Order: sequence, then structure tokens, then C-alpha cells
Amino acid sequence: MAWYDLTQPFHAGMPGSSSLPEPEVETLSTVEEDGSHVQRYAAPTHIGTHVDAPLHFVADGDTIDDLPLDRFAGPAVVLDLDREEPGEVPLEDIEAAAEAAGGIEPGDIVLVRTGWGAHFDDEETYQRYPWLAPDAAEWLLDRGIRMLAVDTISPDRARAMRPEDWDDYPHHRALLPEGVLIAEHLYLEEVVDAGRDLEVMGFPLKLQGGDGAPARFVARER
Repeated sequence: MAWYDLTQPFHAGMPGSSSLPEPEVETLSTVEEDGSHVQRYAAPTHIGTHVDAPLHFVADGDTIDDLPLDRFAGPAVVLDLDREEPGEVPLEDIEAAAEAAGGIEPGDIVLVRTGWGAHFDDEETYQRYPWLAPDAAEWLLDRGIRMLAVDTISPDRARAMRPEDWDDYPHHRALLPEGVLIAEHLYLEEVVDAGRDLEVMGFPLKLQGGDGAPARFVARER
């Protein structure tokens, strides 16, 4: 049985939302000088491969440690929405990708592969990414999905490509209040052709009261 790592490497200087500080990783001691190797890291809850809890957009919403483990694992479907350029992905393309992958079923983890995960270490390119059309949120809700996971900074419009007066997060505002989790910064290049043949697990750090937390996402064939 093949396993796939869907997680981007966590390191100082990795790309993320321009509204958040960069993560810090520091070596506190080494085996050679101190007898043991110890590191310290500090990072926002929404950088690197991570899961958003409802609290991220819902006052008094569930925190990451409130959520049962089965919310972070389940059958998955990969929607191949390969893009050469950043911009909005229309609903008709999402519908076509879902049909080609074998359809979306209730309880699915929907993995949206645009190809942008391959640009993770190219800051300039990664900040200007493809995002899902706003009407895709309700379409996904209607199908009873468990989680939306993307290989970009967000399923919502790229911050670097927003009008000055833009202040909307249609996918976050539609999905999180309904208990549908959102995962971001995944690497999906190795599962692009998987269709419905995957089981995905993305268990976040049990951060007490957390609005989100870093997670190790993996997939295996089913």
C-alpha cells in the first residue's frame, strides 16, 4: 500500500499570508556542544500546512482541540484544476473536475490541486495563486463535504490580487460556520491522478483554544 506525504516542509522564511509574521526556527543547543540538540520554533497558527478551526471565522466557534479526530480523516477525492496562471477558477471547471474524478460524496475530504504547491518556495509566484469562485462554497456545502483542502494559501482570493476595498472570504465564511474544515498549503503533485482512490489524514497539533494548527497530512490508497 502506497503512502503519500501531502505536507509542505516547515521552515523559517517559508511563504504564507502577507498579513502574518514569518515563522522563526532557532537552534538552542547541539549534540556537539551541549550533549543534546534542541530547537525552538514560533509561528502563527495559519502558516504552513495547517487546518482552520471554526473559531478562525466564527465567534465562540469550535476550537481545534474541541474537534473529534474523525473530522480530520476520511475518504478523499482529488480535483485536478491545473492552472498555468493565477486567477479565479470558475464553478463550471470545478464541476467538471469533480465529475472526472468520480464525483463528490457526503463526508469526503476534497483536495483541490491547482499545481501551485510546486511553487511553495518561490515566494513571488506563490503569493499570486488560483482561487475558487465564490459560488463554489455553497456548491461544496450542498455535497456534504467534511473538509476542503487546497494547495495554495487560501481557497479565497489571493491577497496580492485583491482590489483595495476587498474584504471578503466567501469560502471561510460559508464553510467554517457549518463545521466544514479548511486546510491550506498542501502538496498534491503526487496524487494528481488519484481521483477517489485515497484516504486522507491530517491531524493538527492539539493546541488548546486554537483557531487552527499545523498538521501533517498524509494519504494512502484505498
